[in-house]
Amino acid sequence: MPVVGYMSARSADDSARLVAAFRQGLAEAGYVEGRNVAIEFRWAEDQNDRLVALAADLVRRQVTVIVADSTPGALTAKAATPTIPIVFCLGSNPVELGLVASLNRPGGNVTGITSINAQLAAKRLELLHQLVPTATVVALLVNPTSPNLAETTAKDLRAAARTLGLQIHVLHASTERDFDTVFATLVQLRAGALVIGSDAFFDSRSELARLAIRHAVPTIYQFREFAAAGGLISYGGSYTDPFRQAGIYTGRILKGEKPVDLPVQQSSKVELFINLKTAKALGINIPNTLIGRADEVIE
Repeated sequence: MPVVGYMSARSADDSARLVAAFRQGLAEAGYVEGRNVAIEFRWAEDQNDRLVALAADLVRRQVTVIVADSTPGALTAKAATPTIPIVFCLGSNPVELGLVASLNRPGGNVTGITSINAQLAAKRLELLHQLVPTATVVALLVNPTSPNLAETTAKDLRAAARTLGLQIHVLHASTERDFDTVFATLVQLRAGALVIGSDAFFDSRSELARLAIRHAVPTIYQFREFAAAGGLISYGGSYTDPFRQAGIYTGRILKGEKPVDLPVQQSSKVELFINLKTAKALGINIPNTLIGRADEVIE
């Protein structure tokens, strides 16, 4: 029975929906866990420094395919093996990261699925500026343990901020203990809005939404979960669809296809969620045109 090594930067609890979507994709490709494929899970528990050991363990185990669900995980997996097929699922540009030679011709042993999340950072800033035009000082929150992603996002937002005439400050958080310091710093900087950078660590952190409400800071992130937890607005690619597609790709590799022959797929679905209750609490008037574009208005 072939073995899939699923290496996650997240925890098992935070990954339940994503793993379910991955298993769905595997099933669509003809593979059901326990019947004709085994899956060995490795969880970094939001500590990216654990990924090297997790990847090395899967390589020693000689799994058939490695699945990596984050930018740091994909880079670590590629560094760990030039031969075992790797399927990534991430929200950044794999060509710029050096994971693949090109989207159409990945080359090597790596391919996967991207969602348009990191690329939408500038658009998130624009949306927030539209809602809070009086906020001339804004902040960006990134995870310093994902340096490639953090640096790319900061570069994009600095460029967008210059275009919009905004002053931007980059803040760091890699553990939940950092969040209180981040919001205390926002007060000191008199920042009127916050953009949360794309990163697996932030995906299931409802505490960020609660702190944004407590400190009355208009904040935007990428997934519905953030707006549902009380965040002002979420705008980004689908949370689960890329993982279903990653499951399909994994199944195709199990059937004998090579990563070099599988172009990197981009999940193009983009979703907008607005928390109208939070907007009212912050005294923000959401334009009807934006409400009309929303996939869901949370009241």
